[in-house]
Amino acid sequence: MNYYSLNKKAPHTTFEDAVVRGLAPDKGLYFPESITPLDPSFFETIEDKSNTEIAFEAIKQFIVPEIPEDVLKSIIEDTLSFDFPVVEINENISSLELFHGPTMAFKDVGARFMARCLGYFNKTNTKDVTVLVATSGDTGGAVANGFLGVKGVNVVILYPSGKVSDIQEKQLTTLKKNIKALEVDGVFDDCQDMVKKAFTDRELTDKMQLTSANSINIARWLPQLFYFMFTYKKLKSKHKDIAFSVPSGNFGNICAGMVAQKLGLPIKHFIAANNANDTVVNYMISQTYTPKPSVQTISNAMDVGNPSNFIRIQELHNNDFEALKANLSSYSYTDEETKEALLELYNDYTYVADPHGAVGYLGAKDYLKNNDAHVVFLETAHPTKFLDIVTDIIRQNISLPPQIESVMHKKKKSTKISTYDELKQFLLG
Repeated sequence: MNYYSLNKKAPHTTFEDAVVRGLAPDKGLYFPESITPLDPSFFETIEDKSNTEIAFEAIKQFIVPEIPEDVLKSIIEDTLSFDFPVVEINENISSLELFHGPTMAFKDVGARFMARCLGYFNKTNTKDVTVLVATSGDTGGAVANGFLGVKGVNVVILYPSGKVSDIQEKQLTTLKKNIKALEVDGVFDDCQDMVKKAFTDRELTDKMQLTSANSINIARWLPQLFYFMFTYKKLKSKHKDIAFSVPSGNFGNICAGMVAQKLGLPIKHFIAANNANDTVVNYMISQTYTPKPSVQTISNAMDVGNPSNFIRIQELHNNDFEALKANLSSYSYTDEETKEALLELYNDYTYVADPHGAVGYLGAKDYLKNNDAHVVFLETAHPTKFLDIVTDIIRQNISLPPQIESVMHKKKKSTKISTYDELKQFLLG
């Protein structure tokens, strides 16, 4: 499988090169040359397959033979070392819990998969690779954990100062070893802009090999399609159309779900559930894509004003707005509405969600006002990662899982920066 840049001004390239580069030379995101649907029998018998078997069949066309089949199976098995429960909220809505991994966030799947792919490619590479990543919350911790101790890989994480939760900050600033954290005076979009600029800075790229572990990287983005398939496996016996309400920030997660749909997974519809950062919501109304500065919310991992992966979503729909509109609905919600949803989930269903899951729940409810389906909202992070917010709303203490408790009392170590030049000097130094 070869990959091309969505800016269409760079040569087509291999999976390995796309992973190691992260971003194409023309600043475009990489995209697979083709997506071949799986045989319908795969989905007819999906309940008889293990998660590892499902994931391997779903992703192998994008990776094999660059990574041999036996190695890819091992990578997948190691990546999927935790469960993906689907919890019924009511007759028409379920929660897909994606927080049972080591950092208790959905990004554990992509980060672990990419780290293992890069580790395989780096076995014969004598030059160190620097993974440069921007985070609005959970990406940093997942990437830090996934790449911790990987030979020949250094990780530099940029995060907006004061705009991630205390636990999220601890998860990305306390691991040491090959992990470095840069605390940026700004918002997530400033972090993301710095990362993108670094990839096109010849002074840097001539001296070091840079790649990204944000969802712009093909190996971080694609494996997120796995859990859409796992959900279908669990709900197939309901014999009801399935829609997904995805809390969306950089839109990588929902985009991966659309790849699963292209592979033949029977998904009726997607709902992009947004907080006050409503760039895509406005686009779906006006057909005019107008990025704007991100605003801070209690669902901070979605505080993105210019989502990188939306161009991939447009490509998946052949840049046909009507085709996209038939497959995607988008809603935005205020912090107050999010808090009300957290309380409703707890009082009515004894379910403790995090703010991002609560936004997904609101999207599911809105879609069901005019449509018939079973809607699954993605619960993307454990509620204790937003402990103060959640406990203040539901008025109940939540016990800390071991993954969270283990970082609570560790000492934070970060370097503060304000400008791209400071990032550049840090990397060169």
